[in-house]
Amino acid sequence: MKNPVAELLGCRVPLICGAMGVLSGPELVAAVSGAGGFGVLATGFCTHPRQVRALVRSTRALTPAPIGINLQVMNPWCRDFLEAAADEGIRTVTVSGGNPADILARARELGMGTLVKAGTVKNALRAQDLGADAIIAAGTESGGIQGLSGAATLALVPAVADAVDVPVVAAGGIGDARGFLAALNLGASGVEMGTRFIATAECPAHESYKRAVTDAAPGDTVLLCMERFAVRTLRTPLTLRVERGEEVDLDQLAGPALEAAWLHGDSPGVLPAGQSVGVVNEVLPAARVVESLFKAWTGGYLPPGGRPYSA
Repeated sequence: MKNPVAELLGCRVPLICGAMGVLSGPELVAAVSGAGGFGVLATGFCTHPRQVRALVRSTRALTPAPIGINLQVMNPWCRDFLEAAADEGIRTVTVSGGNPADILARARELGMGTLVKAGTVKNALRAQDLGADAIIAAGTESGGIQGLSGAATLALVPAVADAVDVPVVAAGGIGDARGFLAALNLGASGVEMGTRFIATAECPAHESYKRAVTDAAPGDTVLLCMERFAVRTLRTPLTLRVERGEEVDLDQLAGPALEAAWLHGDSPGVLPAGQSVGVVNEVLPAARVVESLFKAWTGGYLPPGGRPYSA
């Protein structure tokens, strides 16, 4: 089926596995892309371009399917990561976490496709004006880092779709085929999912993290507001202290502590997850997640009055 997001990404299903820090490793990204979706390597935790090169090469050793990388503009190495990715043959990047102007300009010079994450109509229009090929409209249900002002996916996606002329990818609160098809009916041409892929066999998250996701209800996440951004995470003893206004050791919110909690099951401080945890009830192979969305999309499994894809 012809679809502008699938064509931009070079994949079979207009589904992006969103970047999730160290969880978005080669095995998960390769599994998603190999099944027909679009896996994205995260670079936010990287501190040198050689790490980006190594991630791309390790993933390419597992699948010939198209893959992408996410660029966090707030990372001072962001521009270097873009250059390294281009050298390694990456053709499409997602951009988030700051002003995308410089990255979009250079990506255009390199002939790369770009998708910019936006939490407001204003930011979506600005990204389009700067040359973004598509907008990822991320509602506040999304797990992980987001802006301090935004709207829920149900309200944001149609507003962005009405405002911009480029394809829209919906993100936030989407955890299964029902959410995927709902997003298409809101005007999106594809979706980005992150939380659902934490609970997959190929994700390197510790079993305790995966279990916390599958056991959680939609109300078991909290949006923590920092100085410059917000983070949606599962509720943990640390987040409860933050909610109560108590002082916490900021080292527990830093990269090494997060990596220890996510990968090794150490004392959980922040476990990013979106409100889609309510429909993520078991650990599955990533390919099964991708295939379920493909079957729904092509098989017409739709809510009453729905369409298989946006016109």
